[in-house]
Amino acid sequence: MRKSTWQRDAAWALYILLLAAFFGLLQHWPLVRLARQGELPAYLARMRQARRQVQFQGVKTVSLVQARALWESGALFIDARKPEEYAELHIQGAFNLPPALFEKENVQLLVGLPKDRPIVVYCGEEACDSALKAAEKLQAQGFTNVSAFLGGFRGWDEAGYPVDTEK
Repeated sequence: MRKSTWQRDAAWALYILLLAAFFGLLQHWPLVRLARQGELPAYLARMRQARRQVQFQGVKTVSLVQARALWESGALFIDARKPEEYAELHIQGAFNLPPALFEKENVQLLVGLPKDRPIVVYCGEEACDSALKAAEKLQAQGFTNVSAFLGGFRGWDEAGYPVDTEK
C-alpha cells in the first residue's frame, strides 16, 4: 500500500526539521554548553560590553555613585526611555528625551543650554543602549560634558535614590 502524498510530504518536512535542529545545535554548541553550565548570561554580558566599547567608544560612562554625585551637584539628567515609562516614574528632576526625538530639528530642552553643562543620560537598565545612543547624539550636537549612566533607572530606584512621577 502506497503512502498518500501528504504523508510523504510530512515525513520529508519532519526529516528537514530534524536536520535543521541537528545542524543548529552543532553550529551553536558552545552557546548551548554555556547555557547548560549556567554561564550564558555572564558570557552575553561580556559580549555586550565588548560591543559597547567599540560602538560607543567616545561616550563617557558613570557609575551609580558618580551619577548620584552629579545629580547632587545639579547636573541635567535626561531620561532616554519611552514617554510612558518616564511618566510612570523617573529620577527626580530628569527630563524625558528618547533618542528618536533627536531627529527633530529643534529640541526645546537643548535650546540655549550651555554646551559644557554636565548632562547625565540614563535609560531603563544596564542592558539598555538608549542612554549611550542619546549621549552620542548630544555629543554630535556639540555638548562636551555628557555621560551615560549605565545602571539605568532600575539601579537608581533599587538604591533608594529620589524618584518622581510625571511633572
